[in-house]
Formats: sequence, C-alpha cells, structure tokens
Amino acid sequence: MLRGLTRAGFGNLESEEQWIRLAAQSGFQAVDVDAAGLIARNGLEQAKALLEENNIVIGAIGLPVEWRADEAAFRAGLPALIEAAEAASALGCASCCTYILPSTDSGSAHFMALATRRIRVCADILDAYGIRLGLEFVGPHHLRTRWANPFIWTMEETLDWIGAIHAPNLGLLFDAYHWYTTGGTINDILQLKPEQIVHAHMNDAPDIPVEDVLDNDRLYTGEGVIDLAGFLRALSDIGYKGVVAQEVLTPEPPSASMEELMARSKSGFDKVFAQAGL
Repeated sequence: MLRGLTRAGFGNLESEEQWIRLAAQSGFQAVDVDAAGLIARNGLEQAKALLEENNIVIGAIGLPVEWRADEAAFRAGLPALIEAAEAASALGCASCCTYILPSTDSGSAHFMALATRRIRVCADILDAYGIRLGLEFVGPHHLRTRWANPFIWTMEETLDWIGAIHAPNLGLLFDAYHWYTTGGTINDILQLKPEQIVHAHMNDAPDIPVEDVLDNDRLYTGEGVIDLAGFLRALSDIGYKGVVAQEVLTPEPPSASMEELMARSKSGFDKVFAQAGL
C-alpha cells in the first residue's frame, strides 16, 4: 500500500507544490490533489516533473460535479469533469472519488433514481479516460438525521448501489472513520475483494461514544481509538495495494506550520503501519 495525504488537516496551504515536496521528504508516496489545477499553475510537463522528481503519484481527484442537487447543477458540472479527467489521466492518476451523504431532503426513492443515473453518467465519462470512481459511504450518526429522509450510510448498502448502477469502473472509497462510525469489523473488510476498493482514507476518532462522533472533529492518524492497525492489516490481507490517504477534517483549520503537521502525520503513519506489521 502507498502512504498518502489529502489536503484535509493541513489548513490553508501556502503552496500545494511545497506541500508535495514536504510530503515526499516525509516518506509519503501519494497526494490527493486537483490535477487540473496543478497543470494550470505549472503546465503539463512541469507538473509531471514535480511529481516524478519527488517520487509522488496523485492518489485521487475529487469529483467536480454536483450530483446531489438539481439537474441543471448536475449538467453544468459535466464539462469540468471532462477537464478534470483529462488532466488526471495526463498525470497518471486513475482514481476519482465522491461522498454519499446519509440523508437527503428529497424523497429517498426519487433521489436514488436520479443519483443512480447521474453517477452512471460520471462513471462513463471517467471510464473513457481509464479512471475509476470511488463512492464513500458516510457514517457519523448526526448526519443520518441532518436532512429529512434517510439515504445510504453503510458499506453493504453502498456495494448494493454500486451493483445497481452497474458501471465497471465503480468501487468504494473506503474511509476508516466511516468504517468505525458504522460499526464496521475486520471481518467486513476481509469479505471484500481488492478490486472493490478504488481508494482508502485513514484518520482517527476521539474516545467518546461512537454515536457522538462528529464528521468534522477527526484526529490525526494514530491519536485516537480506531483500530487502524487492524484496518491496515485487513486491507493488506485481501491484497489491496492502492493508496491509503490521511484525511483529517477539523472544526477550525490547524494553526501549526505545514512542517509541524507533516511531522505529526508521518509519526502517526509510522506508528500504525508498524503496529500492523507493514
């Protein structure tokens, strides 16, 4: 597995390029960034060189389409998806990810019908560029009732939905935080096939009742109560060899320097990978 980072947990970056260099110096092998933005700032060849010189790959890009809102908003985002897919492909990235909110103000059945079609359209566009789309179930309890009607929030439900959408390049964005907040077990992971996982996120949770855990109050890797060693071992046991990227959502941007946050992240990864025997 590749050790990776998302921008979450690093506050307002002064420079994404400096962040990439620091990530490499700290032993990380992948970053989740906006490939189109990287190319726009540096040009294609310089963006490629930046990644190659630092032995860094782009783990995943985000899905730049608002598929949860109305049809006009969805259609308006499709040109940006084509641009993002073209840029990601040019930089060797083969993964794109989006999250599924666990409740909706729309009728659940109607929203499911709309979302199924929209996700299939996005998957088809990405497939043309050799990119897979990972769907992230979101587990924190407070979001399950944030909007009027329930939607998908478990791994099993997400896999069922992926089967119903029936696009060959769909899989899971598998996040340790959501695995924990939905009561996931090691055995749940062991039932998966590695090709069912497009991308993975890692972070930690405070020692409070799981039903009180908030989505935007995460801890850095190795600083909380999630069995991250077991999480990593199980992913390794099923043969997953992709990126595990840290994603730390916090109520306020961290005030520490980028160097301090990178050192903190590295320490956490070293700790849990060693506990996992990896």
